[in-house]
Amino acid sequence: MAGYRTDKDQLLRRLRRVEGQIRGLQRMVDTDTYCIDTLTQVSAATKALQSVALQLLDSHLAHCVHDAIAGGGAEADAKVAEASQAIARLMRA
Repeated sequence: MAGYRTDKDQLLRRLRRVEGQIRGLQRMVDTDTYCIDTLTQVSAATKALQSVALQLLDSHLAHCVHDAIAGGGAEADAKVAEASQAIARLMRA
């Protein structure tokens, strides 16, 4: 079960807001909006997605990884490694 299930509605609202930002960016490019203004909006959309990613990561650590560690064994090791890889991907982005 996904660790974010209790925050699902909030996550979906945030993602819909990001979706709106992306549509706005498409309109900005279509209407030849000044480059810096468009870049500013790209930065805002990027930050919004990063915020969603951090919330998902936090939920994963608090639920999925926590539960696996409580159970111990190979599953705990696998969940910690998986979380570490996800953090590394987020850091590269």
